Order: sequence, then structure tokens, then C-alpha cells
Amino acid sequence: MGDDSEWLKLPVDQKCEHKLWKARLNGYEESLKIFQKIRDEKSPEWSKFLGLIKKFVTDSNAVVQLKGLEAALVYVENAHVAGKTTGEVVSGVVSKVFNQPKAKAKELGIEICLMYIEIEKGETVQEELLKGLDSKNPKIIVACIETLRKALSEFGSKIILLKPIIKVLPKLFESRDKGVRDEAKLIAVEIYRWIRDVLRPPLQNINSVQLKELEEEWVKLPTGAPKPTRFLRSQQELQAKLEQQQSAGGDAEGGGDDGDEVPQIDAYELLEAVEILSKLPKDFYDKIEAKKWQERKEALEAVEVLVKNPKLEAGDYADLVKALKKVVGKDTNVMLVALAAKCLTGLAVGLRKKFGQYAGHVVPTILEKFKEKKPQVVQALQEAIDAIFLTTTLQNISEDVLAVMDNKNPTIKQQTSLFIARSFRHCTASTLPKSLLKPFCAGLLKHINDSAPEVRDAAFEALGTALKVVGEKAVNPFLVDVDKLKLDRIKECSEKVELVHGKKAGLAAEKKEFKPVPGRTASSGAAGDKDTKDISVPKPGPLKKAPATKAGGPPKKGKPSAPGGAGSAGNKNKKGLETKEIVEPELSIEVCEEKASAVLPATCIQLLDSSNWKERLACMEEFQKAVELMDRTEMPCQALVRMLAKKPGWKETNFQVMQMKLHIVALIAQKGNFSKTSAQIVLDGLVDKIGDVKCGNNAKEAMTAIAEACMLPWTAEQVMSMAFSQKNPKNQSETLNWLSNAIKEFGFSGLNVKAFISNVKTALAATNPAVRTSAITLLGVMYLYVGPSLRMFFEDEKPALLSQIDAEFEKMQGQSPPAPTRGISKHSTSGTDEGEDGDEPDDGGNDVVDLLPRTEISDKITSELVSKIGDKNWKIRKEGLDEVAGIINEAKFIQPNIGELPTALKGRLNDSNKILVQQTLTILQQLAVAMGPNIKQHVKNLGIPIITVLGDSKNNVRAAALATVNAWAEQTGMKEWLEGEDLSEELKRENPFLRQELLGWLAEKLPTLRSTPTDLILCVPHLYSCLEDRNGDVRKKAQDALPFFMMHLGYEKMAKATGKLKPTSKDQVLAMLEKAKANMPAKPAAPAKATSKPMGGSAPAKFQPASGPVEDSVSSTVELKPDPKKAKALGVSSKAKSAQGKKVPSKTSLKEDEDKSGPIFIVVPNGKEQRIKDEKGLKVLKWNFTTPRDEYIEQLKTQMSSCVAKWLQDEMFHSDFQHHNKALAVMVDHLESEKEGVIGCLDLILKWLTLRFFDTNTSVLMKALEYLKLLFTLLSEEEYHLTENEASSFIPYLILKVGEPKDVIRKDVRAILNRMCLVYPASKMFPFIMEGTKSKNSKQRAECLEELGCLVESYGMNVCQPTPGKALKEIAIHIGDRDNTVRNAALNTIVTVYNVHGDQVFKLIGTLSEKDMSMLEERIKRSAKRPSAAPIKQIEEKPQRTQSMSSNANMLRKGPAEDMSSKLNQARSMSGHPEAAQMVRREFQLDLDEIENDNGTVQCEMPELVQHKLDDIFEPVLIPEPKIRAVSPHFDDMHSNTASTINFIISQVASGDINTSIQALTQIDEVLRQEDKAEAMSGHIDQFLIATFMQLRLIYNTHMADEKLEKDEIIKLYSCIIGNMISLFQIESLAREASTGVLKDLMHGLITLMLDSRIEDLEEGQQVIRSVNLLVVKVLEKSDQTNILSALLVLLQDSLLATASSPKFSELVMKCLWRMVRLLPDTINSINLDRILLDIHIFMKVFPKEKLKQCKSEFPIRTLKTLLHTLCKLKGPKILDHLTMIDNKNESELEAHLCRMMKHSMDQSGSKSDKETEKGASRIDEKSSKAKVNDFLAEIFKKIGSKENTKEGLAELYEYKKKYSDADIEPFLKNSSQFFQSYVERGLRVIEMEREGKGRIPSSTGISSQVEVTCVPAPTSTVSSLGNTNGEEVGPSVYLERLKILRQRCGLDNTKQEDRPPLTSLLSKPAVPTVASSTDMLHSKLSQLRESREQHQHSDLDSNQSHSSGTMTTSSSSTANIDDLKKRLERIKSSRK
Repeated sequence: MGDDSEWLKLPVDQKCEHKLWKARLNGYEESLKIFQKIRDEKSPEWSKFLGLIKKFVTDSNAVVQLKGLEAALVYVENAHVAGKTTGEVVSGVVSKVFNQPKAKAKELGIEICLMYIEIEKGETVQEELLKGLDSKNPKIIVACIETLRKALSEFGSKIILLKPIIKVLPKLFESRDKGVRDEAKLIAVEIYRWIRDVLRPPLQNINSVQLKELEEEWVKLPTGAPKPTRFLRSQQELQAKLEQQQSAGGDAEGGGDDGDEVPQIDAYELLEAVEILSKLPKDFYDKIEAKKWQERKEALEAVEVLVKNPKLEAGDYADLVKALKKVVGKDTNVMLVALAAKCLTGLAVGLRKKFGQYAGHVVPTILEKFKEKKPQVVQALQEAIDAIFLTTTLQNISEDVLAVMDNKNPTIKQQTSLFIARSFRHCTASTLPKSLLKPFCAGLLKHINDSAPEVRDAAFEALGTALKVVGEKAVNPFLVDVDKLKLDRIKECSEKVELVHGKKAGLAAEKKEFKPVPGRTASSGAAGDKDTKDISVPKPGPLKKAPATKAGGPPKKGKPSAPGGAGSAGNKNKKGLETKEIVEPELSIEVCEEKASAVLPATCIQLLDSSNWKERLACMEEFQKAVELMDRTEMPCQALVRMLAKKPGWKETNFQVMQMKLHIVALIAQKGNFSKTSAQIVLDGLVDKIGDVKCGNNAKEAMTAIAEACMLPWTAEQVMSMAFSQKNPKNQSETLNWLSNAIKEFGFSGLNVKAFISNVKTALAATNPAVRTSAITLLGVMYLYVGPSLRMFFEDEKPALLSQIDAEFEKMQGQSPPAPTRGISKHSTSGTDEGEDGDEPDDGGNDVVDLLPRTEISDKITSELVSKIGDKNWKIRKEGLDEVAGIINEAKFIQPNIGELPTALKGRLNDSNKILVQQTLTILQQLAVAMGPNIKQHVKNLGIPIITVLGDSKNNVRAAALATVNAWAEQTGMKEWLEGEDLSEELKRENPFLRQELLGWLAEKLPTLRSTPTDLILCVPHLYSCLEDRNGDVRKKAQDALPFFMMHLGYEKMAKATGKLKPTSKDQVLAMLEKAKANMPAKPAAPAKATSKPMGGSAPAKFQPASGPVEDSVSSTVELKPDPKKAKALGVSSKAKSAQGKKVPSKTSLKEDEDKSGPIFIVVPNGKEQRIKDEKGLKVLKWNFTTPRDEYIEQLKTQMSSCVAKWLQDEMFHSDFQHHNKALAVMVDHLESEKEGVIGCLDLILKWLTLRFFDTNTSVLMKALEYLKLLFTLLSEEEYHLTENEASSFIPYLILKVGEPKDVIRKDVRAILNRMCLVYPASKMFPFIMEGTKSKNSKQRAECLEELGCLVESYGMNVCQPTPGKALKEIAIHIGDRDNTVRNAALNTIVTVYNVHGDQVFKLIGTLSEKDMSMLEERIKRSAKRPSAAPIKQIEEKPQRTQSMSSNANMLRKGPAEDMSSKLNQARSMSGHPEAAQMVRREFQLDLDEIENDNGTVQCEMPELVQHKLDDIFEPVLIPEPKIRAVSPHFDDMHSNTASTINFIISQVASGDINTSIQALTQIDEVLRQEDKAEAMSGHIDQFLIATFMQLRLIYNTHMADEKLEKDEIIKLYSCIIGNMISLFQIESLAREASTGVLKDLMHGLITLMLDSRIEDLEEGQQVIRSVNLLVVKVLEKSDQTNILSALLVLLQDSLLATASSPKFSELVMKCLWRMVRLLPDTINSINLDRILLDIHIFMKVFPKEKLKQCKSEFPIRTLKTLLHTLCKLKGPKILDHLTMIDNKNESELEAHLCRMMKHSMDQSGSKSDKETEKGASRIDEKSSKAKVNDFLAEIFKKIGSKENTKEGLAELYEYKKKYSDADIEPFLKNSSQFFQSYVERGLRVIEMEREGKGRIPSSTGISSQVEVTCVPAPTSTVSSLGNTNGEEVGPSVYLERLKILRQRCGLDNTKQEDRPPLTSLLSKPAVPTVASSTDMLHSKLSQLRESREQHQHSDLDSNQSHSSGTMTTSSSSTANIDDLKKRLERIKSSRK
């Protein structure tokens, strides 16, 4: 009890964690009570339990857990902090609750999950549940699915994301567990309820039975749209209101809601994108151009199949689209046109928006092709153009469509109109603005008057659709001149139209309101018009407001005000429309008089033409009174003005009468329904009087009134043409002045700029200065509205005039156009949906741009110009760009079609030459101005690449790019930029420059926008990563941009997007969001956003208030004022925020230790490769300087920021040297623990250390060198290999320090250089050190020379680069140096070379001055060192081993990233020296340690035996060995014989230069083609094959990837290589010399080549692949059969082991093996079975049967079985005798397998050969009767006699004789011819030699122990120094045969068995067979063979080189050579002991 009371005293939270279950139970119960009591969701109590809730749900005791779950549920429901626990609690529920047997636990678990969703944590919950689906426990999976299903059913598909669930559904349907499958079915039904048929495509591949069941379930579902039954917290209040409304007034809005809800998932989104470009037939582009239509059809059908994929992966489809477009446009076969159209449809449907960029190219072609009449073609074209329309916008293709509308062909006109009609259906009022509608209506109105009925019908349909989409108010202004019949027809069509987007209620209402307007005459709206003038001011107020609220999309807040506004506007509008639509017929003068007399006093009419001016004046006064009192409806305007124009009319001489007359005209225009007809009667007179001093003002007033009645644009046009058709300059200048004023009063919208400009140009050319001045003033006013583009029209004016115009523009700069005060009522009638807060001027502005005459420049963008721009030579590229700039400048304004120019310019944006990049940017700026808003269509393919340039490291390039982007955005607006994923992709790049520039730009642009596309949300994750970027500037910019993102997306969305972040990041970002929320600019503030239109600037904001009534204007100005402040405040707050941001780190700095605990180097995958790529692509500065400039340091800092801990970076780049010391100390500490990080950032570390070399502080330098020593030691242990990039940016600077005055530093640097040779080839170090000898610092020169000497001493002559000759000449120059130490060093180095190389040195040095030469000779004498082999060898041996190890590891680590070409050069130039080992691939790497422990001494000596074994025999004994070792291929002057020439040519085959290689191959080919010369190649075959496949590798890795290389060159090289090989493998004697390792690599190379898809894409690629096929067959047939079979087995094994290897590769290897199996019956006798079985044994060891069976393909196991089966069949039981090379056979799977097979075959064939298999079987004649023996022999002789089986017969006879040596075969031979007898004897001898030569241990033991010596399958008695078990690989088989025979003859066959290491130790049980790769042989091959072969080439061995068909002719070499051999072998023996 005591215990109990203990825990009872504890507080609740501790009870919950107690180890006693009772305590926990009690704790949970109490918690539950506490939770139920807390009323305030924000109570601090909740926070106490934050960390415990997970324990509540994961309690180990089931009973306690239940209580915990109940408590947790209440907690989640009520606590405001519960959201923080979502992840851990839900994952706890998934793993620990869903697997409980109790149903109650599961229910509570599900409830908790649903509750989390309710508190807005849906995403996290869903993520955890989806993770649960990967669980192994089906219970958990079932519960997770059930939870997801319930969540979906309750919350709906808006909250639960369906896409991830649908993705895993097919996997769930495949589950083994029935429960899971059933649950999957239920959730599939639930999902179907929400998204209907969208679910079908993703589930089409599931089991058909399941699909059928689902279909049945789906049919049962109710058809109504589902509604969520449970809501998120944020929605619950809304829901409550909604329910109240519904109960009050039906569910009008509820219904609307559903409509929105259901179609939210797009089937397209759920599909996987398919990549099709690579799957196009290789010859597609040729076929599509073929002359035969069938071929073109094939090509198109191939594409059609591919584009049927419903979703295609984005890519560069430009060429494909171009090809298809060509077929549609040009092909004569209509069937193909239809097919191509179908392909385009498929592309458009599969790519969606991504196809948009190609739409502009294709649309005109398709529209013009509508001239075809065939219905299937028309239908295909219609489908294509409709699909394409959906990928772009009407705006983008409008130009093309409008251009086609004027086509003469009626079918084209009809189809275009129908297309427009279909397109309109997809539009909404906002996507079909007035600016678009206007040109379309104009074109369609032409069509409704067309002679062809089908054209008219189509046009009516299109206009009807437009009417339906945007409402009559918007369309009517364009239908002014349409008669009633046609108007009715349009309306009739409009009623039939069904739109794609459902109409919103608001629009419908609006439409009803305006329906009665058009055809009716004005009778209704006069009420309330008391005084026109008074009303004309307030009118705009409500009118403007109504549309204003509607501007941003469906009106929400605007809704209440709209009806009022629209109502009051309605009356006005009716009048307006009547006025506008009254096109009065011209009345005769009589009718006018009659009408006038009805309204005017009689006297008035009589006195009109009185001759007394006073009477006329009195008449006018009466006239005026009458007009003032007249009612608008009764005023016959035309009659009245005709009266006024009656004689004397406008010729009135008395100014008072005239003034009166003009005033009356103004009155009539204001008060009556004044038509254009009336206006035309008076305008001429008015213009005539405008220049009059006294009457001018009245004339202007009258004109203004007319302009108000008849619209300014029309009036202005009339007035201008009248003024300029007369000569009076006064009238002209005054007309221009009036117009300037009128524009200010009326605004600019609708004015025809073109017409004005021509008149203004006339005026500018006038002689009268007043006219010119007025014209310039008018231009100034126009400039306010049109902007800078206006100037472009006047650039050709005289400079003096131009400067005046500029001065006028300058004055206007910065001013905004005044608000229009007149004509607004009429304007709104002319109307637009878009009467937004101040769009008028914008509209005007845009109209201006639309009206500019644009030039078509696409014909000037020729393919020559495009290829110039893409030329390799930068000067030609520049010429091309200059030409483009010229074309654009000349054209001024251009049409949007610019041909291939975009792709050409895009390529130049990443030009390596920065000047060209800047020039391209300038051109793109010009282009934006020249193309105007039409540049929109190029945003995706040209605009986005400009943004990429913002990431350039050069400041000026970035500035230019920013200016260009701004110039574009000014023309396009921001919508195009923000749509799609492109912008977010840019922001994703981790380039600090790009990020900060782009964020800065967005921060500037976003606040000016009213609305943004939804795609803006895609940028948010990258914005968050920028908030945590390493670069401070990026962070700051991201923080500045945050409020503006939030302004458009809202806090909720932004906060939701943090869900994907790591917890730590999430908290930080949320904190920033909170701050940003406080500073967020208010979104509805229209003025802030009114600047969105490019032209208007901020004008609209300024003039908006004036347009309203007085109170309105006051209120809105008050609203306006805070806005700029707000913006400022925002600026301040963002600063404050960044300041706070800075404080945060200061807090963390208190916890600095924690901070520094992490790794100091962060491993960035592929970071180093990317940096190297950037440097190669000149994206960053190359690390090359005499002293480091700031930009280098900055660049390094930026590069380090991503992979070095921030605090360490601060230390590293601190200005104080002590911090550098600190940094170095930290780096030393972390060196061991962070190897990977160090290697990942090695290039940066080395670069930073080079900066330290320029520091003056010695302590830093010492520390740096200390670190370097440790670093290089580590690197060599890690077997790392320095990249070229690392070496070149470090070694030169290290070498500078060799000349340091302090001894200790020099010593350290030398030590580092020494260590570097272990991680970087000495031959590559050599040039760097050589460079150091040119320094001015004599110490440095001396040290470098000394270092060179050491290199030569350690590594032989081959380190001398580029050739020993050149290198030594350069070294020798220093013998004459001023400085004594330098002279000594130079002399010492040359003496070292002399020691290695003997007298050849003098040849290499060339001529020296006498003095120098004597010094050198003196020094050589003094040193008196004769060449001695041993020391060099020892020195060489060690690095060699380490080198090969390090290089292997390096190859492993870096793979192809390493620069192959440099390796090849190395391998070539250094032939025999250690570095060559770096080519060794991992599979062939040796286990050196094991071999070393085994018998080290032997290994050091052995290379001589393996590699020189024969060649040395034939040299004069005097030549010291080392000389031969060190000779390099470059010493041509030393040799003159064939062998050295062949060696040299072969070394060139692997050249990195294609031409060199081709020349070498041609020479070899000549040799091979002439039978008599071909023999010269003998002995060089391996060497030649190695060079060849190195070249193949080089082409594969380097040349093919090199885009600058012509692919024809590569094809040429390939054909040379393949041709050569085919020639070689036709000569059997040579082909057999190829050894296993070489054949393996050769086959590897050839198969890789056959699989290289890049080749197939080339023109002659197929031909190459066919030739390779042929070659492979030759190789298989002609090579030594043992070697090739062995090679294929090893290759198969490697390819199956290598994960990277493609299954195709293994398959081809197996096909080769099958071919070999087919050849086996003929070749079995020439095969060394022991070796093959050993290979199979090793294979089976690596791949036991079980492992083979796991392979995806069954082929490997079948191949192996077939091979063994065939061998068994051919060999019978004897096969078991051939297992001699396998130690502990009993364990071998192979033996067991063979036994089984044998047993099987025995069972089948009886025990015929049973007895032969017994090892110690006694003679056959004792066991069986004589007759049997005779039968047996007879059988054998029969075989020998038959042609086919001769060989087999001889082989059997040989075996028989060997077993039964006393058998008598005489009787059988007696009866045969002499020839046959000798044939048989000879045959047996051959077989004997062959068998002996193969070194197989036969079953009998009576053979001399010489066999024991050669029992290893190696050519030599033991293994080579490199420890290859299959030594034969190391030296070609030829030498081996020769050596054996020589050995026998020399009596060396009695070597004691004990002297040999036992077999087991040699084989050392390799897990992976260590077949020596041919590259190991480079040590020997490329050097020793070259030299050694030269000597023996002259001896009589040539004839002995071949050993065709196993016959071996004995060598007849001189006894001297044999003696030499004896000595050598004795030496070996003694060294072995």
C-alpha cells in the first residue's frame, strides 16, 4: 500500500509518466477531468500536457491506453496548442493504436485523427496515414485506409487531398491481405463519389475482377453531388450562417457552393507523365521529309501512337511541332494532313499549358489549311485547333486569327469564325476584354455581310457567343451599324449557345437589365434630367463605381453597390445608346424647315436670312430662347442646325450674330439627341471659324459639345481632316490647340493615333511656326497618355525639331494625365465591362500600342542569320546579334511573329562571352518595346531565360537582365510571368544572386497587382528556403518579399505551406509569417494595385477621386492618403524585421557551443561536379590569378556558403589572421571524423588554402602547410584521386611557396609535393613544377628543378611531359643560370636522368653551349654513378602499388566524372609506369594486402618474369634492364626498326585527338590487309586491342558528350576502329593472341557501343551498329576459344554484379555465350576445359543457384545450364577429370551439378562409358573381350576417316592411347596409305603438344613433374606481382607456349614441387575473380613490349609467332639466348628461396 500512496501524492502530469500502470491510469483519468473543465481554449494549462499526449496514445498497457485515448481526444478537441502535437500523436496512433485488437481503441484512434483534421491539420494527418500504408501489419493498413475514407466522407475532397491516395490505390488492390483489398475497394467507392470518372484512368490497370466489382458499386452511387458533413473550425462559423440562410431562403448559395466543389480534381493531374521524345523513331525526321507518302505516313503513325499517352513529359518539342506543322501546311496528301493534325491534337492534349509556346507557330497554318473540303481533314483540323486553343489564350493567338479572317477563301472564313465561336465559349467576361473583342467583332461584322451563306452563319454564331459571354453592354458598341434583322439573328444565336463556364448570377441579371435597350427609340429616360450640365459631372460617380467593384473577378464586396450603380447608370445608358445609335437619315431642306417651324417662332425663321444684322441678331436670340426651353425628346436637332447653316450660314459677317450662332450649336448639341449627321452639317463651318479672333472660342465650345454628343474620337478625326484640307494656318493651329484641350477633358480612349500622327507630321512640316508649336503641344498631351513609345514615330524628323519634341516630352515627364471631366457618360455607353477605377487611360494607352503600324520581320530572320547567332566563333555570333538589333531598330514596331529568333536569342543568354549576353539583353529590351504587349506570347520561351541570367556572377550582367525583365513586364503585365511553374523553378535554383534579384523584383512588382494567378503558391516553398538561405542578402530579400506574397495568398495558405518544412525551420518561418502578417499591405486598396497596367503608371490612382461626385472624391482622397504611408510603413517594418532577424542569431551566439557541435562540412550531392561544370561553362571565374582579387574571394565565399558551417566560414573569411588560425585548428580536428565532407568540399578547401599562401603571416602559412600534410596523407589513405580542377587551382600556388626564404617552409612544401604524388599522377605534376622553374625567384627555380630530379628518380623517364626530349631541353637551359644553386639543381636533375637512362641523355638535351656541356660532363664523371636496376625498382614498386590502389578507389568514387582524356594521355605517355594503373576498374582490383602477406618478395621480382619473359631472352645481355623499363614511346630517334614503329602507331590509336587516332588506324589497317606484312603485328595484338578499347571508352565518355564535335567525325573514327578489328580478327593466327583480360574489356567496349542510344540517333548509326554485330561474331569465332569463353563468363558475372549495368548488357553477353555454345562441338578440343570449369566454378560461387533464381531474368541460369550440358554431352564422364584447378572440389556446386548431369545422361544412355570414369580403372582389355576393344578402335578410326569428325577421332585416339599405353593400333594403320598413317601420327603429336601446353593435370600421375610446374592456369610458374590468379591474362598466350617449350628443352622441368607456393595460396579463394583487366597490363604492355620487341624482331622468331589451331612450332633460337634464359631462371629460383 505504501507504494500506492507514494504515487497518489504526485501531480497529474507526473502520474501520467509513472512506470506503474495504475498510476498512469489514474493520471489519464484526472487529465480527462481537467480537460473537460477547462473552458478557455487558450488556457496555459493545456501547454503543460503538450509533451505527454503522445504517451497518452502509445501507452503499453491496453486498458490504460484506452483511457489515454479518451483524454487525448478531448485535448485535441479543446486545446489551442493541440496542433503542435499532430505529427507525433498521429504517428503514435498509426503504429500503436491501429494494431490493437480492441475495436474501441481503433475507433478512438480514428476519432483523434479526424479531430486533428478538424483543427486544420489535415495535411499532416494525411501524411502520417499514408506512411502507415507502408506498414507490414495489415491491421494498421486497414485502419489507415478506413480513417482516410471516413475523413473524405465527412470533410470532402477539398480538405482531403485525393491525388496521393489515388496514387497508392493500385498497390492496395494488389495486397495479399483480403481486409486491405476490401478496404481499398470501399475507399475507391468513396473517392468516386467525389470525383466521378476522373478516378477511372488511374485504376485502369488493376485486376479486371476488382475493376468489375468497383464498376458495380459505382453504379449504385446516388448521382447528386456529395456535400461535406463536417467542417474545419474556420469553416464552422460560415457553415452556421449558411444554414440560417438556407432555412430562410432556399439553398441558392449552397447550390452554388457545390458547383465549385466537385470538379476540383483533374484526371490529368493524377496521371504519370510519359517521356516520348526519346522514343521517336530514330529516322523520324528523315522519314517525315521522304518523297514517298507511305514513309511519311509511317513516321506520323509512330508519333500518333506516342501522343496517345494522356499526359506527356515536358521537353523541347520544337522540332517535332515544326515537322508536323510542315506536313499540315505543305503536304499534298490530305490523309497525312489529317494524321499530322491528330498528332498535334495529341501533343496539345498531353502537354496542356506546356504546348502554349508552340501554339503561335501552328495556329495560322491550321487555319489556312481549312481550305480543304474533305470532312475528315476538316474535323481533324478542328480538333487540333481546339486542343491547341486550350493550351494558350485567345490574346496570344488573336493576331494570327485576325490575319486569316481577311482570307478570300469562304471555307477558311467560315471555319475561322466557327473556331472563334468555339473559343469564345471557353472565355469569361474577364478573359474577353474590350481590347480583344473589338478587333474580332470588326472582322466578324465583315463576315455577316459576306456573299456566302455559310460564312454569314458562322459569323452570327461567333457574335452570338460573344454576346452571351460578355453581355450586351459590352458588345453593343460594336454593333452600332448592324440592322435590326441581323441583330435579332445574333441574339437568337446567343440564346442557343451553351458556355463551357457556367454563368454567374450577377452577369445574368446585368444582361436582363440591358436586354430592352437596343432596338428601342428613346422615350423612357428623360425623368430627372433637369439641367444637363449639372448632371454631366456626377454621372461618372456611380457609373465608374459599379464596374470598379467588379474588376477583380466575381464581385463579392462590390455586390451590394452594383445594383444601385447599375440602375442609375442604366437610365443614362439607355439615352446614351439611343443617341449613339440614332443614325439619322439626311433630311431635305424642306423637311427641315417644316420641322423647325413647328418648334421655332415664325419670325425667327423669317429673319434668319435678313440682310440687316440687327434683325439677324434678334432672330438668334429668339432661337436661343426657344432651344433652351425645348425638351430633349422634341428637339429636331438636324432641322435646327440646318436652319442655322441656311444662308448666310457660316459665312455670317457680323461677329455678334456669329458668336450667337455658334453658342446655339453648342446648346443644341448639349440638349438634344445630336447625331453625327447633324454634326457633319455644322463641323465644316466651325472649323472655318476656329481661327477667328472673336468667334474662335465659341467655335471651340460648340466643337466640344459636339464631341461630347458624338464621341471625341469621331469628332476629332472629322475636325482634323477638315482643318488640314484647308490652307488657313490659324485654323490649323487652333484646331490642334482645341484637340490638346479636348484630350485632357475627354481622356484618350478610342482615339485613332495613326490618323492623328499623319496630321501631326504634316503640321510639324508646316512653314507657319504657330502650327508647329501647336503640333508639339498636342504631342506633349498625347505623350501623357501614350508614353515614350510615341517618340518612335518621329525619330526621322530633323534634329532641331526632334529636340523641341523631346523638350516638350521632358516637361510632361512625371506628370500624370488629368482625370477626364467630360464625355464620360457617353464613354461608358460605348462601354466596357472594364470601366475600372481608371482603366480608361490605360485602355487608351493600350489602344495606342495596338494602333501602331507594325512591320513583319519574320522574313528577315533567315536561317543563315539564326545559324550566325549560334556560330562557334564569338565574332560571328556578335555579327548576327548586330544584324538583329539593326532589323529591330529599322522596323521600330514589329509584329509578334519573329520566326526562329526566340530560340536563337535564348541560346545566347547563356553565352560564355558576357559581352554577348549583355548585347542579347539589350536586343530583348528593344524587342519588348518594338513588339509591345504582343511580347506576352514569348514570356515563357524567352522571358523566363532572362530571369535565369539574374543569377550571373557579374554585377553589370545582372543589372542588364533586371532592366530587360522590367522592360518586358512593362509591356506584358505580371500575369504571364507568374503563371505556370517557370518562376518557381527559377527560385528553386540555389544561386544566391538569382534568388536575391528575383525576390527583389517580385517584392517590387507584387504590391502593384490586384490579383495574381494561383500558381504564385508554387513559389512559396522556395521562398521559405530563401528565408533560411546561407546568404544574408537572400534572406533579407526573402523577408522583404514575404508580406507581398501574403497580401495575395493570405496568411492561411502561407502558414499551411510550412507544413512540409522541418520542425525547426517551420517554427522560424511561422514566426516570420506572424511578423509579416502585421505588416501586410491591405489588399483591397485599389489605388495600390491600379498601377498594374503597364502604360498607366500610377495615374489611375491620382485621377480617380475627381471622377466621382464631390463627397465621393473627398472620401476617396482620404482613403488614398494613407496608402503611400502604408507602403512606407511597410518598408520600415521590413527593415525592423530584418533587424529582428539579426538579433535572433545574437541569441544563439550565447549557445555557441551547441551551434558548433554540428559537422563543419556539409556534403552536398554532386556539389563538386556542379562547381567544375560551372567553371568549365565559364559561369564562374576560373581560379587563376597572380594575386587574389576581391571577386575571387567573394566567389569562393558564395560557393562555400552551401557546404561549410556558417560559423566556420565567418572565421575563414575574417579580416584578422588569428581567426584563420582558429579555422585551421578546427579543420585539423575535424579532418579524421569528417572525411566525406572534406572530400566533398576539397576543391573549395584547397582554393581557400591558396588564398592563405598570399597572406604575409608566417604562423598561418605554417598551420596551413601542417594541415595540408595531414590532408594529403588522409587522401592517399582514402585512395582519393585529385581532379584536374582541384590540381590546377592549387598546385601552381603551392609551388610558389617552394621558393620561400624560410627553410622550414620549403621543407614542408616539398613534403606536401611528395605526398601529392600519391593522389595525383607524377606525370601531371611535372608540367606544374616545370612551370615553377620559370619563376623569377631563384630559390623557387632551384627547388623546382630538384623536385623534378626526384620525380624522374622515383618514377622513371615517363613522368617527363610533354616528352622527355622537350622537358630535358628546358631543364638544361638552367645549367647556364646566374644563380649557383639553380645551376647545381639543374645539373643534379640531368645527372639523375643520366643514371636512369645512360648516354641517351645527351641526345635528348640537344645542343648546349660549350661551357654548359663541359660542366655537365664534369658533373656526370664526378657522380660516377652507373645505372643500377635495384633501387629504381624498389622506389618504383611502392608508389606503384599505392598508386593503383588509390586510383581504383578514385575510379570507384568518381566514375565518369573524371576527365577521361587526360587519363588516356597519361596511360599512353607513361606506358610502363605506375600511374597507368589508375585505369584499373574496381572489379579487377586486387586484394593487394592478402597477396603481400602471402609472399611479398616474390611479388616484387615477378613482374620481370611475366612481362619480359621472352623479350628479354633475345636482347644482348649487356643492355641494363632499367633502361628498357624507362623508355618512353617518344624516343623515336632511338629506334628505327619495325617493332618500335608499330608501338608508336599503336600508342597513337588511343589518342584524344580524333584525327591522330584515325591516321594511326589507317596505317595499321594497311599492315593488316597485306598478308605478308600482317605478321609484323604479331606480339602486338594485346597492346593494339588495349589501345582500341581505350579509344572506344574515350569516344563513349568524352567525344559523344562533346557537343562541339561533329558527329560525322565520330562515325568516321568508329568505322576505322571496326574496320581494323574486322581485318585483325579475320587473321586467325593474330586473333588467337588476344588474352582473356583484353578480350573481356574488348567485348565490354563493343557491347556498350551496341547499346549506345546516342549512336542510333546519328545518321549512319545503324550502319555502325550492324558492323559491330559482324565484328562481335568474328571475335567469337576467331579468338582463342578458351580465352574468349573465359572472358565472356567473367564479363557476365561482372555485369550481373554491377548494379549500374543494364539488363540489355547482360542479355547480349549471354547471346554471345550461346553462340559460343553452338560452336563448342567444333572447338571443344582446342579448349582448356580446366580453366573454363574454374571460371564456371567461380561464377557459381559468386552466384549460387538461389541467387541466380532471384534474378529478374531466367536467362543467366539457363545459359549456365546450357553451357554445362553441352560440355557434358561433348566430353562425357571425362568432364569430371577437368576439375583439377578447383581446390576442395567437394564443396563446389559445380562438381555436384556435373555429377547430376552425368548421372542423368547415364540413365538415358546406359552405362556405356561408366568404366572410363573410374579414376584408377584397369585396362579395358582386361575388363572386356578383345572384340569390344577392336570395335571401339574401329569406331575411332572411322571417325578419323570421316571429314567432319577427324579432330574428334584423333582426340579420342589420343585419350585412348594415353590410358592404355600398351594398346595395339598397328593393325588399324597397316591397311591404310602412308599418308594416312603420317597424318594420324602428326595429329596425335599436335594434340600431345597442345594438351601439354595447356598445362592440365591429367588423372594419371606418370607424367613428369614439369606439368606440376605449369599446373596453374598461368603462363608462368606462379602469379605476377600484381597477384593475378589467372596469370595468362597478363601476357599473351603466345609467349607462354614458347617459354614452356624453351623451359623443357633447357632441362628446367624438374623444379621441386615444394618450391612452388601451394595452389590454394595462389588462388586465395577470390570472392570475385581477379581476372587481370587489360588495363593492369598497361604497365608492361605499352612500355616493355615496345622496346623489348624491337630487338627480337630481327631474329628468326617471326615465323614462330603464330600458333594457329594449337600447333606450336619450336623455336630455333641461339644458344646464347638460352644461356641467358637459364641465368634468368636461376636468379628467379634463388630469389624465391
